[in-house]
Amino acid sequence: MTPIDFRAAAEALREELIAQRRDFHQHPELAFEEVRTAGIVAQTLNALGLEVQTGIGKTGVIGILDGNQPGPTVLVRADMDALPIHEETGAEYASQTPNKMHACGHDGHTTIALGVAKLLSTHREQINGRVKFVFQPAEEIAAGARAMIHDGALNAPHPDVSLGLHLWNTLPFGKLGVADGAVMAGSDSFKLTITGKGGHGASPHQTLDPIVCGAQMISALQSIVSRNVNPLETAVLSVTQFHAGSADNIIPQTAVLRGTIRAYSSAVRDLLVARIIQVAEGVATAMGCTVEFDLFESTKPVINDPTVSAQVRQTMLALVDEEHLLLDERTMGAEDVGLFMTDTPGMYFFVGSANAERGLDAPHHHPRFDFDEAVLPFSVALMARAVASYVLTDAV
Repeated sequence: MTPIDFRAAAEALREELIAQRRDFHQHPELAFEEVRTAGIVAQTLNALGLEVQTGIGKTGVIGILDGNQPGPTVLVRADMDALPIHEETGAEYASQTPNKMHACGHDGHTTIALGVAKLLSTHREQINGRVKFVFQPAEEIAAGARAMIHDGALNAPHPDVSLGLHLWNTLPFGKLGVADGAVMAGSDSFKLTITGKGGHGASPHQTLDPIVCGAQMISALQSIVSRNVNPLETAVLSVTQFHAGSADNIIPQTAVLRGTIRAYSSAVRDLLVARIIQVAEGVATAMGCTVEFDLFESTKPVINDPTVSAQVRQTMLALVDEEHLLLDERTMGAEDVGLFMTDTPGMYFFVGSANAERGLDAPHHHPRFDFDEAVLPFSVALMARAVASYVLTDAV
């Protein structure tokens, strides 16, 4: 069987990939609104001869590329949604919709997955097994993966391996984040509702001030990471909202704190939750108030399986030098792709997409975010070769 030149095959798609990405970029759609994007994805996959399912998790799309011989099922996941940000890049392909923008690279992710589908579909006769392309909505609100899985995205067939990538403006083009283990944190949100005794601002002695209680609580919560979490572990606890009061001369009855916790392990996450409750209740009691705690589960950690990661890194060496493979690239940012990897060994890797010389290095979720489009064929080659190592082993 003749080996496939993945770099050349992906480069041949360069102009098509750029045009596709720019079209997606000009027409951003928010979480669970990805009707136009999903329609283009489904139409493209149908034209390639894949078995297509739509409406999975509301606006998600699945395309299955079946080979001619039995073998493993490899899942390739890409997210499709944009963000509620008004674009300020000034690019000729800037968003045509006010206050909506692809500011995290999902337009690139969708384009890359379609490119991989096109490349591999031309070698269908060599595929042993199948490739299951999952185009997911609503990653930015951490709801799309759960919705797709609820609708059976991991069934018929269940994947043996799960792969995904994220264009990463933290790294320059050409660098790859390919660490083992946890590479993105699990994320949960919390809400603390403090109830005191309201009254006149001129008579604080007659009240139980929930604002003072909340301020003390915020300060006390900051000790959890520094004094309860093992220094060799990693965690984040951030109080990000404080809502209370309605007038300058009224001490309110209630105050509400909201925030986020991030951790790489369930043990640390559980510790954070337990200590938030203990600290909040202790401070509230000391201040004569009561507190109600609510937890909103969001995402699981994204954990790369060492065996899968080793195989994928090996395939990358045909496209990059070993010094471009960064084994310690991690972030406390969160991604719901971890749900696709909970019961399936997988790898989620970062593809450097920044080009500082061209001013393409604004951070993710920034109104001037953009990336070097040379990363599109490069990423198609990387992902196609990784998938092929499982289902086209004689051709790589």
